[in-house]
Amino acid sequence: MCRVIDLSRLCSRLLPIAVFIVVVSLCGCATTKSVREEYQPSAEFSVAKGDDVIGRLAYITLEKGDTLPDIARHFGLGINAVSAANPGVDIWVPEAGKRILLPLSFILPDTPRKGIVINLAAMRLFEFKGDIESIEVFTYPVGVGTEERPSPRGQMYVDHKVVRPTWHVPASIAADHLKKGDPLPAAVPPGPENPLGEYAMYLSKPGYLVHGTNKPASIGLRATNGCIRLYPEDIKKLYANTPVKIPVRMVNQPYLLGQHNGVVYLEVHAPPEDIDTIEFDRMYARLKSIEKEPGRKLDWSRVKKVLAEARGVPFPISEIGNGRGIAEPVEFSHPTELYGRPEVPELKKDAWSVLAADLPDEIDAVRLAAMINHQGPQIPARVLSNNGSYRVIAGPFRDAKEARDAVKRLKIDLEIDGALIEPVRKK
Repeated sequence: MCRVIDLSRLCSRLLPIAVFIVVVSLCGCATTKSVREEYQPSAEFSVAKGDDVIGRLAYITLEKGDTLPDIARHFGLGINAVSAANPGVDIWVPEAGKRILLPLSFILPDTPRKGIVINLAAMRLFEFKGDIESIEVFTYPVGVGTEERPSPRGQMYVDHKVVRPTWHVPASIAADHLKKGDPLPAAVPPGPENPLGEYAMYLSKPGYLVHGTNKPASIGLRATNGCIRLYPEDIKKLYANTPVKIPVRMVNQPYLLGQHNGVVYLEVHAPPEDIDTIEFDRMYARLKSIEKEPGRKLDWSRVKKVLAEARGVPFPISEIGNGRGIAEPVEFSHPTELYGRPEVPELKKDAWSVLAADLPDEIDAVRLAAMINHQGPQIPARVLSNNGSYRVIAGPFRDAKEARDAVKRLKIDLEIDGALIEPVRKK
C-alpha cells in the first residue's frame, strides 16, 4: 500500500539540506542534434552486459491537430509516458509548434531477464530473449488494472494463446455495466466490439490475459479490469514472438536504477504524494550501496529533482564513468501521417448524426471532439461553427440504430447527452 509522505521529510532522508529547491525541468538539461532525423520504429534492443538502460530520448515539434494519444501511439509509447514527460501540455489540444520530449529510453526492471516482465508502475512490458551474454529485449507500452481491480503481481506463465478470441464476460463486469444501463451478453464474439482485440494470451493465473484492444487511446492508463492491454499492432508482434509456457512476471517498481556507459540513471514513476515507501526504501538502499563502490559519486541534488518531478524519464545522477558520455536526445521530423490517428469521414446531410455539444469556446469544442474520436470503437466527431458557438457533431452513421447506439455510448462513456440529427431527405 502507498501512503502520503511530506516532501520535505522525504528529501531530508536523501541529503541533509534544510530547504528543498525544485530545480529546472529535465528537458532543459540536454541539448539535441541540430539535424532532424526520421523516426524508425523499433521495439527491439540489444542489452550489453552490465547495462540496464535501453533506447534514446528524442524531441518532436507538434503540429496543428496533433493529440498526445496519437503521438504516443505512433512512437510506441503510452499516454502516461508522454503526458508525464511533458507536464502542462494539453493532452487533447496541445499547442501547435510546441516542442515535446519523447521518453523513448527505459530502465529495465530489477528482475531476472527471462521471459516477459511487466512493470505495472511504468505501464511497460519487456520480453527478454537470449542468455546472459547476449540479451535482446522487446518492449511495448501497456494498459493495466484500475485501483479497484488491479493487475496481479507475481510469477505466472502463458498458459495458452488464441487468435480472434471470444470474450466471456465476467459476472462482476456484467454487473457493473448493468448498473450503467448497458447490459452485456454472456459472450462477445470476435469483431470491433470485442475488447480483447485480435490476439489474446491467457495467463496461468485464472481470469487474467495479455491481449489487444479496441480502445487504443487507453494504452498507458489504469483502465482495465486487471488484464494487460496492448496496442493492436504490438500484441500482433508479441503474440507471434511468444511461445506457450513462457514465464510472465508482474512487478511494481516506480523507482528504477540502472547503469549505461558507466553512468548511473534514475527513473521515477511515482509523484511524492503517492510514494511507495517499501519501493522507495529499496531504491534508497541501492543508492547508498552504489555510492560505496570505488570511484562512484552520486549527485544528490539530481536525485531530489528526479524524485520531485517523477517524469518517468531515465536521468543521469552520477558523474560520467568512462568518458563516453551521455547520449544526447535526437530531434525527430514530424511524420507525414501519425500511425493509428482516427480518421474523420465527411459529414453527409443525408446520413444520421448526433449533436454531442454546443459550446461557446472553440478549444473546448475541439478537445471534446478529440475525446469522442478516441473512443473505442471510434465515434467520428468534428467541430462546426454556428453563429458564434461551436457544435460538436458525431457521425455520419449508416442508420438510426447506429446513431442511437452512439448516443448511448456517449452517455455511458463520457456522460454526454447527445441529440439525434435526422438526415435531410432529398426531394
